[in-house]
Amino acid sequence: MTQIINNFHEISDRYEALFVDLWGCVHDGVKALPDAVTALQAYRRSGGKVILVTNSPRPRDQVVKQLRHFGVAEDAWDDIATSGDSARTAMYRGMVGSDIWHLGPPTDKHFFDPIDILDDPVEINQVALEDAEGIVCTGPFDPLADPAILRPQLLLAKQKGLKLLCANPDIVVDRGDIREWCAGAVAALYTEMGGESLYFGKPHPPIYDLARRKLSALGAEVANSDILAIGDGIHTDVKGAIGEDIDSLFITGGLAAQETHTRTQPDAEALAQFLDREMSSPTYSIGFLR
Repeated sequence: MTQIINNFHEISDRYEALFVDLWGCVHDGVKALPDAVTALQAYRRSGGKVILVTNSPRPRDQVVKQLRHFGVAEDAWDDIATSGDSARTAMYRGMVGSDIWHLGPPTDKHFFDPIDILDDPVEINQVALEDAEGIVCTGPFDPLADPAILRPQLLLAKQKGLKLLCANPDIVVDRGDIREWCAGAVAALYTEMGGESLYFGKPHPPIYDLARRKLSALGAEVANSDILAIGDGIHTDVKGAIGEDIDSLFITGGLAAQETHTRTQPDAEALAQFLDREMSSPTYSIGFLR
C-alpha cells in the first residue's frame, strides 16, 4: 500500500539521490512547475544529488535548452539522462543498421547529431523507408493523430523485417492541457503488428544504467536503497523503479490526475482503486512535487 505524503520534505532525508522525471513533474510541457523546482533546489542544498531522467528523445544539450526556455532553474539539478542519448548510443553502435528511416517530427533532427562518447560510431544515413535497414522512431509525425494512421508504413517495415528503435517509450504526454501521442505508442502498435521494437528509456534498464553513470561522474556511489525515483508515469517511472529495486514517489497530478481525483492531493480511495487496476505499488504518492 502506497503512503500518501503532503510534502517531499517529509521523506527527503531518507535518500542520497533522486532520479526525477521531467514532463508532468518539473514542467508541464509549457512552463516550469515552481513548487517542484523549489523542492529540488532545497534538496540539493541539503547535499542530495538530482539526476533528471527523462524519456525525451532529445540529446542532453537540447533538453537543457528546453528547460531554460520553460524556466527551470539550473540549480535544481546536477545532470540529465535522456532516453534520446541512451537510444542514440545504441543507434551509433549499429543496433538497427546504417541506413535509417526516421519516423518522427523534424524538430527531432538533433537525434542524429554526431556522438562523441563512442570511439568508432557507425555512419548513419537517413533514407526512405523502402531503402532502410532499420527505423528510428522519435515520435509520430503528428502527435495529435491516432498512431494507427501509420499502419501502412509499419506493415511495410514488418514485411522487410526492420527493427524499430524507440527513442521515447512514453505512450502519451500532456503539453499543458493537450494530450499528445509519443513514440512509445507507435512502438507498441508495431509490436502488436508483429514487428520488433527496441526500447532505451524508462522503464527499461539502459536509461537507469546511464543515470547511474551520471551519478558516478559526480563522485556519488549510491546504493539502490538510497535512491528515490520520482515521476507521474505508472508504466514508466514507477514500473522502472520497481524493476531497478529503488523506491518511488508517484506524482498523481500528472498523467493520472483524473483517475486519482487529484486537485492538490489524490483522493485516497480513488488512488487505491487506480493502483489496484494497474497492479502497481509506488512507495509514496503525492499530488504534485512540492
